[in-house]
Amino acid sequence: MSRGALVSWTNTELERSFKEIAELLELDGADRFRVRAYERAAAAAAAAREDLGTVERERLTEVEGVGSSTAEKIIEWREHGSMSLLEDLRARVPSGVRELTGVPGLGPKLARRLHDELGVDSLDALRAAIDAGDVAALSGLGAKRAENLRAGLSRLGGKDADRHPIGDVLPLAERLVRELEELPSARAAAYAGSLRRLRETIGDLDVLVATHHPGDVRAAVPELGPVAEVVSGGDRKLHVRSRSIDIGIDIRFVPPDAWGAALCYFTGSKAHNVRVRERAVRRGLSLNEYGLWRDETRIAGSTEEEVYVALDLPWISPSLREDTGEVEAGDSGHLPDVVEPADLCGDLHGHSDWSGDGRASLDEMVAAAASRGWDYWAVTDHAIGLAINGLDTDGFARRREAIAELRPRAGIAILDAVELNIAVDGSVDFDDAELAGFDLCVAAIHTQMDRPRDVQTRRVLTAMANPHVHVIGHLTGRKIGRRPPIDLDVDAVVAEAVRTGTALEVNGSPARLDLSGELVRKAVEAGATLTISSDAHEPGELRNVETGVGTAQRGWARAADVLNCRDADGLRAFVDEKRTGRG
Repeated sequence: MSRGALVSWTNTELERSFKEIAELLELDGADRFRVRAYERAAAAAAAAREDLGTVERERLTEVEGVGSSTAEKIIEWREHGSMSLLEDLRARVPSGVRELTGVPGLGPKLARRLHDELGVDSLDALRAAIDAGDVAALSGLGAKRAENLRAGLSRLGGKDADRHPIGDVLPLAERLVRELEELPSARAAAYAGSLRRLRETIGDLDVLVATHHPGDVRAAVPELGPVAEVVSGGDRKLHVRSRSIDIGIDIRFVPPDAWGAALCYFTGSKAHNVRVRERAVRRGLSLNEYGLWRDETRIAGSTEEEVYVALDLPWISPSLREDTGEVEAGDSGHLPDVVEPADLCGDLHGHSDWSGDGRASLDEMVAAAASRGWDYWAVTDHAIGLAINGLDTDGFARRREAIAELRPRAGIAILDAVELNIAVDGSVDFDDAELAGFDLCVAAIHTQMDRPRDVQTRRVLTAMANPHVHVIGHLTGRKIGRRPPIDLDVDAVVAEAVRTGTALEVNGSPARLDLSGELVRKAVEAGATLTISSDAHEPGELRNVETGVGTAQRGWARAADVLNCRDADGLRAFVDEKRTGRG
């Protein structure tokens, strides 16, 4: 893992803590200036180029955006793994009130008002208040707003409160594994379970440690930064509580010669494991977390590859292990050669501080992209159609000049690109003449997410008919665990993508993973072209392509299915074919 990746994922925990403080302060009725101060602290943590967990105390305030108050909170987090203000706010603000903000159209101010005036402290209480007419009766709301909230509740579906979005769990797991790997008695460490399979939500976290000295590792666990307390355990496993999110964590101590078998077993899925064990039984073998056995003799177990090969199978990527035909495909020699991070020639969706939500300069983003060994990087700053300081034509002209000045020293091809907003009628921000000046155009829905299925479908189909729209970004618009996908006829969209030669993005941001693995497989089977993009807003987020790749693997995508696995000439040919209608 690169140093930049470690910086990003370490600082993510501070970013999350500051964001949570800001959200809880707003729910607690704090003034906007105080809320904004913690939002700025979160932005500073996200944009920091150094690991704020290790920067010397006296140098913290030299980091851009970190003042003395923020520095004090960072020091408190470093010493105690949390912040007293955050713990106080968590205790003071009812958890049900926080849950309300996950309903589309229901922000912190309204959540607090519903709680204070109607006693609404859960989703069920909100449903009851809507049914009773109490929400509609509130001043300034009315029947239409109440029905919109009812629709938002129904779109949340049966979300399981005991599961966590992958974007919340992954930074925690990365840090825990890194600290375990640094222990002298640890030979290796890895997370397993649904996180390793890159499921979108995680129920609990399984972490494995290969060691000859489990007692030494066990003794060190309570002192690890992410660990709040050891709840229970024995010689081979500890169950611990995290400081940052309320998730159960099992840390298991594994003999090194059983490392591969344990990884197989605890990665799952259960259905995949059943299929593999049945295969072992048919060969007169038995398989468990300690190895593959013939009677009392272990014949494989030190590596996963060794276990699969002993069962006459190729190694199966964790992202494929869902019992959706992967074992049968491996047996018949038809397991797809799924795309890998090394197959990517570049990234086709990323931002700089030229538009409002970018957190790093163009120079910084380009340098970080070049350091990954890519051939090209597309800077897709937002157009003016979004209320986040998107660029108008003059702004893009100035950015074009900056790109031209940077190109000779960049060490990577910079694509002068744009992320367009798709309006309800399917139009995008600029006319054809302006769009023709970009090297690449990504278009996506960012607003009015609650329109009916036919409207949203027509919206996307119209955008794809535009010869200058080359990629549809984060098609469903979902935010995992926080915002449901828009209602779309995905089959119609995929068919039109194939017909028009428009690529569909696999957005690798852990908050999105959009397309999902299921939709990737639908697109691949239909013959659509994909992109795998980071949607990075700061350099560390470029590694989002790795979760994007994992999601594409879950849909059995190959490098041949992915546009940005093509070289620059192949990419240019794709763009030209769309513009000229030769696709």
